[in-house]
Amino acid sequence: NKPLARGCHSLIREGAKLVESAADVLDEIGPQLDLRPPPATDEAADEGGADHADTGQSLDAEHRELLALVDYEPTRVDTLVQRSGLTADAVSSMLLILELQGFVRAAAGGGYIRQA
Repeated sequence: NKPLARGCHSLIREGAKLVESAADVLDEIGPQLDLRPPPATDEAADEGGADHADTGQSLDAEHRELLALVDYEPTRVDTLVQRSGLTADAVSSMLLILELQGFVRAAAGGGYIRQA
């Protein structure tokens, strides 16, 4: 029994899963989420059916505020925590939702890039 492995072993006993990408998270929690796009409104139809990723209007205010802080070049999570004043847990959770909905994508080195 190696002392440095105790934490890992404990997590495995508790049912921890290996997560290497957003797809791994989706495989685990996807069935619990309703990821269907919101129904089209008359207003969206009048605008020619604009894609929701362009405007972010389908997001709540807190997610829109965080999305506005993500640049079109890689933005690190710690930078977003500093800019937003939110906790790292909250930012990470919100980024996952934004990524799953196509508003941002993960970049190499732990950053996120806003999708055009």
